[in-house]
Amino acid sequence: MNIRHLTLPLIASMALLLSACSKEDAATQTATPATAIAPAQAYEAVAAQGKGFTVGALMSANPVYVLFDPQCPHCGHLWNASLPLQGKVKFVWLPVAILGPKSAPQGAALMQAANPLEAMTAHEASVLAGQGGMSASASVPDEVLASIKANTQLLDNLGADSVPFIVAKHARSGQSVTKAGALDTRALAELLGLAAP
Repeated sequence: MNIRHLTLPLIASMALLLSACSKEDAATQTATPATAIAPAQAYEAVAAQGKGFTVGALMSANPVYVLFDPQCPHCGHLWNASLPLQGKVKFVWLPVAILGPKSAPQGAALMQAANPLEAMTAHEASVLAGQGGMSASASVPDEVLASIKANTQLLDNLGADSVPFIVAKHARSGQSVTKAGALDTRALAELLGLAAP
């Protein structure tokens, strides 16, 4: 057997592992057993149940939902990749808390920000620079904390074990699409069925 045939799948699987933050890396887990959501119902379920903040083309017909943990650097890479598409796409970012004690307070601060685009951009720049992200009060309002917990349960119900996790409708086919892990702008546009920027 050719060593090349073994090496390519290994490299591909390593690239996948390096593009997302996994729950196995996390210190906290959700305690409630997951109720599975079929892939065909993912978009409708997230649209109905998810809570987050909206950025981008607010009048876009089919929002793109991104479940993310504020402590995940891969989520920061996806955020940066989404910026050039925000003139065409409405993104709804749904914070979850799977990576540590800062996740819920930072997610709450982002959900409550007066300017979510500015707050998230600054937060992700800090995370990607290794500075831990924005300062956030550990005192989170009950209703906001409940939303973050519900988003985290929704992530489990979708069968996702890592973030970022994208749920969208393909612009040309109308089919629901899901993807775990960060993408560059071109790959994100392709996933969403958009012309490359």
